[in-house]
Amino acid sequence: MLRPLFAATLLAFAAAPGRAEPPTPNAALARMPVKEVTVFKDGHAYVVHEGTMPTDAAGNVLLDLLPTPVLGTFWPYSLDKGAKLEAVVAARRRVTVERTALTLRELIEANAGAEVVVTEGTKPPYPATIVKLLARSTEELDAAELPTGVEALPVKGNVLLLKTADGTKAVPIEHITDVKFVGKYATKVSDVEVRNLLTLKLDWAGKLAAKSAEVGMAYVQKGIRWMPSYRVELGNDGQAVVKLQATILNELADLKGVTVNLVVGVPSFYFKDTTDPVALSQVLAQLSPYFQADNYSGNSLSNAIMTQNVAMPRVNAPAPPADLGPVVEGGTQSEDLFVFTVKNVTLARGQRLVLPVAQYSLGYKDVYALDIAATPPPEVRHQSGDTPAAQIARMMAAPKVMHKVRLTNGATHPLTTAPALILKDGRVLAQGMMTYTPKLSSVDVALTAAVDIRVKKADKEAKRTPNAAKVDGNDFWRVDLTGTLALTNSGAKPVEIEVTRHVLGSVDTVGDGAKSEQVNALEDDARPVLWSSHSWPGWWTQVNGVGRVTWTVKLAPGQTAEQAYAWHYFWR
Repeated sequence: MLRPLFAATLLAFAAAPGRAEPPTPNAALARMPVKEVTVFKDGHAYVVHEGTMPTDAAGNVLLDLLPTPVLGTFWPYSLDKGAKLEAVVAARRRVTVERTALTLRELIEANAGAEVVVTEGTKPPYPATIVKLLARSTEELDAAELPTGVEALPVKGNVLLLKTADGTKAVPIEHITDVKFVGKYATKVSDVEVRNLLTLKLDWAGKLAAKSAEVGMAYVQKGIRWMPSYRVELGNDGQAVVKLQATILNELADLKGVTVNLVVGVPSFYFKDTTDPVALSQVLAQLSPYFQADNYSGNSLSNAIMTQNVAMPRVNAPAPPADLGPVVEGGTQSEDLFVFTVKNVTLARGQRLVLPVAQYSLGYKDVYALDIAATPPPEVRHQSGDTPAAQIARMMAAPKVMHKVRLTNGATHPLTTAPALILKDGRVLAQGMMTYTPKLSSVDVALTAAVDIRVKKADKEAKRTPNAAKVDGNDFWRVDLTGTLALTNSGAKPVEIEVTRHVLGSVDTVGDGAKSEQVNALEDDARPVLWSSHSWPGWWTQVNGVGRVTWTVKLAPGQTAEQAYAWHYFWR
């Protein structure tokens, strides 16, 4: 929990400060460093800033940083024993900025009082002292104009006042073609601009304000994410070496020696699409496609927020050690989440960082699986027009046995959803998808089609019975079908195959060793092939369901096994 807890409302928002307030010197502004970041896979991050910041004449801390947090996640605080945080003001304020003069006008503006020799076009040069460029100051504008809620900036004119031997001369700045400085000159010019600033108002309990204060703030904002990936090296002893690697994408802020927590889990931010008012409605900078909600990698790899303590700083802390790069510590669990902690991360905004996170040995076994989806009956195909292209598509989608690797998670933390590169004996076998797997559970990662296992499927219509059912006054035919599935092992090793067959309708009978059940027709693994490309009658689901038949078969080299099943559906 953040310290201290506030009994009263902390934030005080202001669209604009008092109009007589002078511009704030840029030197008075501070950037609070990031101390710790908790990164979620969807691109949100819980960011903690802490540091010893300089105070202004009023004893407050002015920050040249205005985050864009998720509504309700912005929490500033004071860690200074002598200063209590009273309120935080987010406002647009005038700031005096010093820059290098790049034009003749800026150089003249920077050197009021300097002795020069001025040339106007083809006229003879003459000595003069720069008085000033005429301009209407912010104070003058504030006093003369009606309040509009918009910070007024100085209005610069084009008239230069020069003091000559004959008096003070007013010269249009565009007439001056050359200026020669006789003595010293400056190359820095001060200008006024409007910035979004954050003011931490501190109460020093009647005492003299210190020159600095220990303060911090925390918030949730999108802009940093991590993308995991696995390298699975299969051994010949039933053990696999699994390596987890993290790619961190930083498009939020510069990180220097920061502690980064990588979260395995599903983040849940109720107001993730609503920006907190402290952002002053500023538009978040456009992030890369990796942070977009509809991006494939953003959704497919997203698999939940963690509580985070903000520790009090140590007094008289020793000097920091040499920068040895990021160090990953062992993962820890927090509620339903698992967190990997990476210390000493230095990563500038816009950079990417790839680093190893964890390595462990997991048991595995080879698994062969055959999944045959339900296909539309002839009546549906005829109504939709069974084109040659559709026929070719069905031929190309002939059932194939898939070779998979089944990993048993015996590690101390879950496996997260991520791409998995599978290797054996130093050679790449495939790239599959690791899915979220809790401890002591197993996950299948697909390798490739098992070309040495042949599949022969034969389905045929057995009979049709008219007026077999009546629903809502409509008569339905009953169509009975039978099917056989033959598997042949043409390889040199024995295999065990897990078979799943879906059919449209209701399963009537199955062979020895098989199991049948009716399943939800809307489940992804039960939906018919090309479901969306056919015109299904509206009454179909009233009288029909989806059946599933499963069995396991062991085949020696050269052996063939056959399974029979029967089912029916209704049509009108």
